[in-house]
Amino acid sequence: MTGTKDRILAAGAELFRQGGYAGTGMKQIVEKAGAPFGSVYHFFPGGKEQLGEEVVRTSGMQYGQLFEVFITPAPDLITGLETFFAGAVTTLLDTDYVEGCPIATVALEVATTNEPLRKATADVFEAWTKAGTRGFAAFGLPEEQARTLTLALVTSLEGAFVLCRSMRTTEPMAVAGAAVVDVARRLLSELGDDGKRRP
Repeated sequence: MTGTKDRILAAGAELFRQGGYAGTGMKQIVEKAGAPFGSVYHFFPGGKEQLGEEVVRTSGMQYGQLFEVFITPAPDLITGLETFFAGAVTTLLDTDYVEGCPIATVALEVATTNEPLRKATADVFEAWTKAGTRGFAAFGLPEEQARTLTLALVTSLEGAFVLCRSMRTTEPMAVAGAAVVDVARRLLSELGDDGKRRP
């Protein structure tokens, strides 16, 4: 039965990401998941709102692991950032501008209308910020500067996804990546640091 729940969460994540929370019906999610309609209320007795909250938290935390994939193994901070944004460009091109951040669409929709979902998106963004702060500190940045760089990365990435999907060009993502790299170079130069990964 866990497999059914996972399929429903995965289907919800994909459909919310593409069509938004309000624009996605429970029937669509169940059909996408290939699950019996009654199963969605078995796993999510709170209905669409509970499903939406779990989708945000689950897919958001999975997405946060991309930091570990692209930046953590990098030999230096600048290389890690460049690799991260290059990965975002690849995702946009490979999915024909359909895929982006798994929670941004929902976050924009519910920020002032649905407190449980707003809280879920805020928790995910804060978790990303904490993870990024820890990760950038491993490259020699003090906590305050590491948090600043993390927020620059997240805000630039989110904004770039919106523009890229709307304009159907990766130019905004390239510009966003270059801007975040510039922030990193400035922070490192202020510290007299080379940005190499610490053992």
